[in-house]
Amino acid sequence: MDRGGDKQHHQQQQLSLPKSARQQHRYNEWIFRDVPSDITIEVNGGAFSLHKFPLVSRSGRIRKLVAEHRDSDISRVELLNLPGGAETFELAAKFCYGINFEITSANVAQLCCISDFLEMTEEFSKDNLGSRAEEYLESIVCKSLEMCVEVLQQCETLLPLADELRVISRCIDAIASKACVEQIASSFSRLEYSSSGRLHMNRQAKCDGDWWIEDLSGLRVDLYQRVITAMKCRGVRPESIGASLMNYAQKELTKKSSLWNPPGQTKVDVISVSTAHEKLVVETIVSLLPVEKLAVPINFLFGLLRSAVILDCTVACRLDLERRIGSQLDIASLDDLLIPSFKHSGDTLFDVDTVHRILINFSQQEDSEEEEMEDGSVFESDSPHSPSQTALFKVSKLVDNYLAEIAPDANLKLTKFLVIADALPEHARTVHDGLYRAIDIYLKAHQGLSDTDKKKLCKLIDFQKLSQEAGAHAAQNERLPLQSIVQVLYFEQLRLRNSLGCSNGEDEHKPMHQSWRISSGALSAAMSPRDNYASLRRENRELKLELARLRMRLNDLEREHVCMKRDMEKSNSRKFMSSFSKKIGKLSFFGHSSSRASTSPSRQSYRTDSKVIERTCASID
Repeated sequence: MDRGGDKQHHQQQQLSLPKSARQQHRYNEWIFRDVPSDITIEVNGGAFSLHKFPLVSRSGRIRKLVAEHRDSDISRVELLNLPGGAETFELAAKFCYGINFEITSANVAQLCCISDFLEMTEEFSKDNLGSRAEEYLESIVCKSLEMCVEVLQQCETLLPLADELRVISRCIDAIASKACVEQIASSFSRLEYSSSGRLHMNRQAKCDGDWWIEDLSGLRVDLYQRVITAMKCRGVRPESIGASLMNYAQKELTKKSSLWNPPGQTKVDVISVSTAHEKLVVETIVSLLPVEKLAVPINFLFGLLRSAVILDCTVACRLDLERRIGSQLDIASLDDLLIPSFKHSGDTLFDVDTVHRILINFSQQEDSEEEEMEDGSVFESDSPHSPSQTALFKVSKLVDNYLAEIAPDANLKLTKFLVIADALPEHARTVHDGLYRAIDIYLKAHQGLSDTDKKKLCKLIDFQKLSQEAGAHAAQNERLPLQSIVQVLYFEQLRLRNSLGCSNGEDEHKPMHQSWRISSGALSAAMSPRDNYASLRRENRELKLELARLRMRLNDLEREHVCMKRDMEKSNSRKFMSSFSKKIGKLSFFGHSSSRASTSPSRQSYRTDSKVIERTCASID
C-alpha cells in the first residue's frame, strides 16, 4: 500500500477508478466538500475541480503554470498529451491530496510517466510520486517475469516516454535474466548419473524452464522483438527461442488469417484481408530466427515462407527463409515444397521459382562440402555415408517426386521443368526411375512438344541407371524419342551380356564395379566416404566411355545403313535380303549369338577402337 506524504485531516479509503467520461461526477467524491475549488484541470475531455495548494505542493509543472499566471489568477488549466489519460491523473491528484491507493503492475508504468510529466520529484516534495513508483518498479516488478510482461503491455501506449525513463529496458533485462536463470535451474534438475557413473543430461525429461513462452505471446511485436533479442544475448537456448517464435506466430497470424494453409485464393483476395501488421510480424519473426539448424521445424519455415510470399514481404526476408530451408532440405516433405503460386492467372499452380532458389541454396551448400572432401579435411570418421551424401540422396528423391507432382500442370513451361530437374549435381541420383517417371508424366501432359524438346528432356535421364522394370517400360514407351529407345535397348542388352558373362567367367578381367554399376547404380554401403566419392568420379568417367562406345556403334550402324541403300539400288530384292542378313549378323547390336564369327567383330571393335574412344572421351570432358 502506497501513502501520500502530506498528512491531511481526511479519512483515507480505497476508491475505485472511473471507467468512462460519464462518471466524471465521481471525480469530486474525494475532494474537500467544505472548501470551494479554485482551479479546474482539464485532461482528455475530463474536468477536475481541485485546489491549487495540494497540487503545487507536489507538482512542479502545475506550480510553474500557476506562478506564470499569478497576476491573472488562473482558474483553468488544460494538460495536453498527458500520459495515461484521465484515470492516471486522478491517481496523481489523489496522491497530492494524501489519499491512499494501491500501486500495482497495472498502473506503475503510468505513474512513472505521469510523475515525470507533472514533475512530481524529490525536488519539490520528499517521498514524491516519482520515487514511490520507481521503488515499486525496482523492488517488486523486476523480481517477477509475469509482472514485467504486464508492465510492458501497459507501456505500449506510453511510448516514447516510457522508453526514455528506462521503464521498458529495465523490464526487458529482468525478463531475459529471469528466463536464463529458469533455464539453468531446469537444466540442473535434468542432470542424472548414467550406469557408468558419468553425469549427463536426461533429454527425455520434461523441460519446465520455458513456461514464460506463453506470457510473451501477448506483447506487441516491437517489444517482443526487443525481449527475444535480449534473451539471445543472455544465452537462452535456441530451441526455447524457436518455440517462443512459433507460439507468437500462431497467435498473431493464424487467428487473423489463413496464411499457413491458404484455401486456393487469388493474390488479390489474400492481400485484401491482409494487414501491414501481419507483414511486420512475419519479417520480425524471420529476423529473430536462431542461426542454429533444427531450432525450429522445417514446416514452420515453409509456413513463414508462404506467408512472406502472400504478404509480399521484403526480398531479404524471403531469401533468408529460402537459405535456411535449403540448409536442411533433406528433412522436408513433398507437401512442404508444394508452395501455391499467388501470381496472375495463367501462371503455374505452384511456385516453381521459389523451389528452384531453394535447390540452388542446397546445391551450393553441397558444393562447398565437396570442396572440403577433396581437401581431405572432413574424413575423420569411417562412417558408411557422410551427412552430405545422405542428404543429397534424400533431396534427389524429393525433387523427383516434386517434378512428378507439378508435371501435369499445363502452364508449366519446359524451361522451368528443366531447371528444377537439373538443379542437383549429376551424382545425386543413383537410380533414375523417379526422374524417368516425372518426365514421362510431363510428356503425357504436354503432347505438343517438338522432337527437339523431347530430346532435351530425355538427356536428363541416364538410362543406364534405370531399374529393370523402368527399363522395360521405357523400351516400349512411344512418347520417348527413337534415339532414347535405342539407348534403353542397348543398355538392357549390355546388362544382360554382363550378367551372362559374369556367370560364364568370360569377363573376369573386368573390374567388379562395372557390373555393379550396370546392375543397380547404387553406392556400396560398405565403402568409406572417401572411397564413395572416388568411386563416383570413376563411374562418371566410365559412363562417358560407354557413351563414346555407343556413339561409335551408332556411327557403324549409319555406315551400314548407307551401304544397304547402295546395295538396294544395285541388286534385286533377293540379293538385298541376303546381304542385309549378313550385315546384321556382323553388327550383333541387339542380339547375343553363340557363333564366334558373329561376336568376334563386336569384341574386336571394342579393342581396336580404344584409342579413338579415349580421344572422344577427352573431347566430351
